[in-house]
Amino acid sequence: MEQNIKEMIAHCESICRLMTTFAISDLKGKTEELLDEFRFGLVKFGAYMSESDGHFTEDEAECMKECIGVCPPLTELRELKYREHLNEDEYGSEIPPMIKYCVLADAKKSIPNDPFKNQKAQIVLDTYKLFGQTIIASHPDESIIAAKKLTDYIDRLENFLDEFGVKIALCDKMYTTTIVEEPTGEANQEELEKLLEDFNSLVGLNSVKNEVNSLVNLLKVQKMRKEKNMKISNVSKHMVFSGNPGTGKTTVARTLAGIYKALGALKKGQLIEVDRSGLVKGYVGQTAIKTSEVIESALGGILFIDEAYTLTVGKGQGDFGQEAVDTLLKAMEDHRDDLVVIVAGYPDLMAQFLASNPGLKSRFNKFIFFEDYTGKEQLAILNSMCKKQDYKLSPEAEKYALSFFNERFDNRPENFANARDVRNFLEKAITNHASRVVNIEDASEECLSTLEKVDLESIEL
Repeated sequence: MEQNIKEMIAHCESICRLMTTFAISDLKGKTEELLDEFRFGLVKFGAYMSESDGHFTEDEAECMKECIGVCPPLTELRELKYREHLNEDEYGSEIPPMIKYCVLADAKKSIPNDPFKNQKAQIVLDTYKLFGQTIIASHPDESIIAAKKLTDYIDRLENFLDEFGVKIALCDKMYTTTIVEEPTGEANQEELEKLLEDFNSLVGLNSVKNEVNSLVNLLKVQKMRKEKNMKISNVSKHMVFSGNPGTGKTTVARTLAGIYKALGALKKGQLIEVDRSGLVKGYVGQTAIKTSEVIESALGGILFIDEAYTLTVGKGQGDFGQEAVDTLLKAMEDHRDDLVVIVAGYPDLMAQFLASNPGLKSRFNKFIFFEDYTGKEQLAILNSMCKKQDYKLSPEAEKYALSFFNERFDNRPENFANARDVRNFLEKAITNHASRVVNIEDASEECLSTLEKVDLESIEL
């Protein structure tokens, strides 16, 4: 996905140069200014998307830098959030200036022999969309809030283009993202081994690991038989992931996308994550179009639909979720060799989802259940999260944390959220730690990095 977004950003930078030559008199000769404005607009949008789950991460910042070429430090990103009013009510309803310029130029057809065929605004919009998806994919945990925020934001931009008559239908777009040249067989094998090593080192998920490794072995043998011109059986790669929130479903789906690509079972290996809001619209026909666009973006990779049961809960009551399901089923048949669909959600509700349509039952025949993390596993996750942020637990803090997670696991509340609970626990611990050490003069590195028992004792989830 990163290679594709870099390519899209390069398109937009070419548009900037074109616009300063032909489009709007105020922009003539100001190529660098427009380029800087475009890149800063992406930085703001990246900060807006990264903050969807309540905090920035180093992975998200690194992803922004990799894509755009620049990214402020985390402290500056946090300042940017407040300075630029990056919240739902203000920034979320703004239209980026670059898109406004492009809409004006496209609507007036002001560029002679336009190499972008008056699709400049659409290209910039699609760049924002792909950039948002890339930011979401860089986060190790599931992010339903971020996916909904991205859908709402892109819908506003699409409505703006539609209002001025410059929105381009998917089938009429002049560009496609280039598929990166396939690596050699040796490179594929190295990538596969690295992915499997990282996957098998994840905390817990023992039954999930067994299922995935068995599937990988099957696909390996299928590939070996194919190379010797032997018959191979048609192995369905579509799956149902069931389990509570925070059990690693998105992380595993993302890993599977890479594994499938390394095995040659998928061409591109991207993960497109959506929920109901990313597929269902409010008028007849709109849902099929929206769902088809999402499917198109997932071809060559995995389409991951979280809380998939919400597509069928209103069946028979004028709800358009069934339209999305019908479109999805047809695509799974039409693109059986180039699309993997994974549906996910709570176990009981996923059973109801599959029972709602005979076509669903026949398409999904592999089920993977994600168990809740035990107290010991949550402690291992906590230590891993601490290490990534240059923190560590003192021995007393570690004992307290284990006791806390064991008690919470044994008496799981309705809002039990596994790894998400651990992340929230760590954030509160870091906040308590900061309040404790902020006034210590010449605090040592050990003091600044060690979470003590006292930093944990007041935490409630």
